[in-house]
Amino acid sequence: MSAEHRAEALPIVAGAILESLYQHRLLSSGQIHRMHSPDASIRWTRRILTALRRDGLVSFLRAADGDGSVYFLTTKGAQAVELVADRTATRGRAITPEQAAGPLRAHTLAVNEAGIAFMQAARTRGDDFGPLAWRHEIAHPVGRRRGELLIADALLSYLRFGDEGELIFETRLLELDRGTLPSDALALKLARYATLYRYTAAGKSTPAWQGRYPVFPGVICVLAGKPMPALERRGEVVLALCREDRDLSRTPQVEVSLGLLSDLRHQGPFAQIWQRPDRPGRLDWLGRSGQIRGGVDR
Repeated sequence: MSAEHRAEALPIVAGAILESLYQHRLLSSGQIHRMHSPDASIRWTRRILTALRRDGLVSFLRAADGDGSVYFLTTKGAQAVELVADRTATRGRAITPEQAAGPLRAHTLAVNEAGIAFMQAARTRGDDFGPLAWRHEIAHPVGRRRGELLIADALLSYLRFGDEGELIFETRLLELDRGTLPSDALALKLARYATLYRYTAAGKSTPAWQGRYPVFPGVICVLAGKPMPALERRGEVVLALCREDRDLSRTPQVEVSLGLLSDLRHQGPFAQIWQRPDRPGRLDWLGRSGQIRGGVDR
């Protein structure tokens, strides 16, 4: 059987899987299953991935921290995606096998795990947040020197229904922390979002962020990569440092929320798993406290 014939026999979801790999760089087979075929068996998903690999469109690594093999596009696979007329914007750089096997792997998979948690919540609630609703490495200028940038790990774009059935567009900048930075360095990076809020380019009268966002996005910092007690201590330290930061204190428009990836995975973003330096107690990702009725309160 020819490769061309096998490609024609693939289900439509195979194209969506390639597009997700193009945008998100690395995904485990378990993540791909939850994103694209949650109602099918994982075995069915693996058969599709095997066919894509056989046709030279994807490659994989066997180690994936218990969630199946890690997949990424080959050059041929990326070219196939770029031939689609209505594809997403060019990602900018492909991942190499060496990068897929290196430190980038755990971080990228964790960013995608956070995105999938929002996607699963949207699927349950009837909101709009699909497999391409988060983008990686969003750079923002924060100074007038060349290369003075604040790079968020991802931008999440979530469309939900309000209390009266109105559509509400939510954007969040994601920082995924795996404990590789000292706590004070992480707090300083979060505080730089106050600088981003105020930064105005030379010759302009309005802050630069207004050219990209209708409202300034909230910042969600997701902690992962360490045992639970260590993550909880780290979160407490970072929150305390953010409370003491003068830039954040005088810029209440910048809403910073911290949560644990394990809580996000198991409870979802609408649970009270988030903490903010300017608010007591635990909140959902929209900043709401109290009990959410049935997990689907609008």
